[in-house]
Amino acid sequence: MKFIGVDIGGTFTDVVFADTESSDIRIHKVPTTPDDPSLGMLHSVRELCEREGLAPGEVDHLFHGTTIATNAVLTHDGARTGMITNEGYRDIVHIGRHQRPQHYSIRQEIPWQDRPFVRRRHRLTVPERITPPAGEVLVPLDEEAVRRAARRLRDDGVEAVAVCFLFSWVDPGHEERAAAIVREEFPECFVTTSAAVSPQFREFERFTTTAMNAFIGPRMRDYMNRIGDRMEEAGVSAEFHVMSSNGGVATVRTVSERPVVTLLSGPAAGVLGGRWTGELSGRRKLITFDMGGTSADIGIVDEGRFAEATARDTWIAGYPVLVSMIDIHTIGAGGGSIARVDQGGGFRVGPESAGAVPGPAAYGRGGREPTVTDANVVLGRLDRDYFLGGAMALDEGAAGAAIGRLAARIGLDDREAAEGVLAIVNANMANAISSRTVQKGVDPRDFSLVAFGGAGPLHAVEVAARIGIPEVIVPPYPGITSAVGLLTTELRYDAVKTEFQVSDGLDLDRLNRDLATVEAGIASQFRDDGVERSEVGFERSGDLRYVGQGYELRVPFPAGEIGPAEAKELFARFHEQHRAEYGHVFEESPIEIVNVRVVGVGHTPTIGAPPAARGESLDAARVRTGRGAFRTAGGELAEVETQFYLRDRLPVGESFPGPAVVLQRDSTTVIPPRSAARADEAGNLIITIEVSP
Repeated sequence: MKFIGVDIGGTFTDVVFADTESSDIRIHKVPTTPDDPSLGMLHSVRELCEREGLAPGEVDHLFHGTTIATNAVLTHDGARTGMITNEGYRDIVHIGRHQRPQHYSIRQEIPWQDRPFVRRRHRLTVPERITPPAGEVLVPLDEEAVRRAARRLRDDGVEAVAVCFLFSWVDPGHEERAAAIVREEFPECFVTTSAAVSPQFREFERFTTTAMNAFIGPRMRDYMNRIGDRMEEAGVSAEFHVMSSNGGVATVRTVSERPVVTLLSGPAAGVLGGRWTGELSGRRKLITFDMGGTSADIGIVDEGRFAEATARDTWIAGYPVLVSMIDIHTIGAGGGSIARVDQGGGFRVGPESAGAVPGPAAYGRGGREPTVTDANVVLGRLDRDYFLGGAMALDEGAAGAAIGRLAARIGLDDREAAEGVLAIVNANMANAISSRTVQKGVDPRDFSLVAFGGAGPLHAVEVAARIGIPEVIVPPYPGITSAVGLLTTELRYDAVKTEFQVSDGLDLDRLNRDLATVEAGIASQFRDDGVERSEVGFERSGDLRYVGQGYELRVPFPAGEIGPAEAKELFARFHEQHRAEYGHVFEESPIEIVNVRVVGVGHTPTIGAPPAARGESLDAARVRTGRGAFRTAGGELAEVETQFYLRDRLPVGESFPGPAVVLQRDSTTVIPPRSAARADEAGNLIITIEVSP
């Protein structure tokens, strides 16, 4: 079968083609078309097909990682949105909770207050109320009031409506009826309900997530329609799926109705690509490290399973998001991150970035600010004539001048200033990894670091050494690993049901019944996609906490019927996770099951291992010997002899020591002193690091 994966970034659209019969993999990059990313996407597919002599109609599956939803939230550029909610509760999405993004600041931006998805004049109320736990109707839905609200929102030019009622996670009937009335009165409107987006308790987070879904809904729906039209024009008849934040792919219908599930589409694909890369070399405990031009994304894969974000971790641009996501930590650290001296005299790097235009000074596009890329050029870690495979020549003079101005300000020579830039950005990224490992009771020394993105392999070894990680893995195509990740996943849906049961009064019949109901709902979604229940695997989990706690931990549930023995094991597992997360447990305290969750995974074809490039010898792979600045064993920064190799000419299994630089079209890998690298049978570059005990 023939697959194409397309991941659209801010600067480039990355494309990967894979043929499962021949194990052939081809890569391609084209500039992103920000005004309409679908143009660049289909242009890239056509170019790749033409280059490979492939008819567009021969492609069987097309997978897509998108930033449409993410960018709409980050730039606050979405639809004019309205909300229909309970009388007296129009301001839930404004008030929020007592927590604030910065606890001790008296001058801070509160996103949901300063940039609301729904303006107050478009938040309308109607009589309605049901009560938990049984869903008793306390106040019937006033259908005529809903009609009046729909007409008013239509007349005000609203494009999307979020229907959000209290306790709809108990019974969604009132929300569904209200949505149907809005569609009757306002057929062209995008309508969404909180029970369809996130049927669980926590009204502020649920209402905000639903408002976000409505805010970005019309844009995503139109984007999906444009892609469909352009695929038809280009003669691409492939089955089309979109990457979602939970690590699976979803159908166009699902994404058009719930675009909020794609908020981490690209970064999630990167974690999957990192997992696939590690498993090709027999590693299942991995830290994925995706460093691009502006940011670095970090994910954890433990025994093949990626970490999932919990309710307290899931925030996008300052807004809470109550949908399932891979736990990905992002910081402002990339090749374009700007180094500066702040008002207090502190030496800082990022989060501000020079972006793609003008970009780092070394790009020769008019940039003057010193960046991480410029520092790498000054230290001799980037090859002037082989950047992007020779497609772009780096301006060493401009990079040196930018770093020189910074050096003069802080009283260091150029090389020391450049090395300081890298030391700071590497420390920031190491601290970010530590926050997702050490601070959560996970020992990073048991993991391998999978480095990808345009800048990840440049920095990975020094980042790993800072926190004791003994091994770095660089994929065959590090610059497009996220696009590769699109071809390694499966159709995946998840659902949640709020449970609220306590361990000392557990109703096992109800618990098993609710789990079966959730599974049946997911199976129905798969049937709509043409996948029968027998072809779907289910994974269960729950959100548990001690009674009185404000947040939960995600705990795996056993398959099949849960009896007293299984429940006892489940609660023991929660105690273990609580100790690992917080360092203590409350053995005598009752435990509350807050939510039950089910993930359904439907099999879709995926790619296999790519054929590894096999060079003849290290001498044949060496393109030159140069001088690079590195810290010696004695701690001195010195220029030392550095070997430069071409990645596709490296022999398999032959180790070579640092300092060395490995060149390829989509990235550059740096092997510092006290480390060694070898290309393995899977095509990965394995770098071992001398870590101090």
